[in-house]
Amino acid sequence: MKRNLEIIFGVCLLALAAPSAHACATCYGASDSPLAQGMNWGIITLLGVVGSVLFGIAAFFVHIGVKSAKLNADGQSSTPTDKI
Repeated sequence: MKRNLEIIFGVCLLALAAPSAHACATCYGASDSPLAQGMNWGIITLLGVVGSVLFGIAAFFVHIGVKSAKLNADGQSSTPTDKI
């Protein structure tokens, strides 16, 4: 118990003794810096990748639905239950 208390106390002292962290240009407020522009382009790129993957998944399910509807419409007139 005493050992755990010493470790916790030491970690707290290290956290309080650490110099204050300096924010990057984006967080600090310089929105026209190259770092901020790079981050913005990275966000746009990731949105494009995620959007295209989601579009591909949606297009696949639409394709399956259309194909299924077409098969059901074509095969509806020649089903064995219609002749009974």
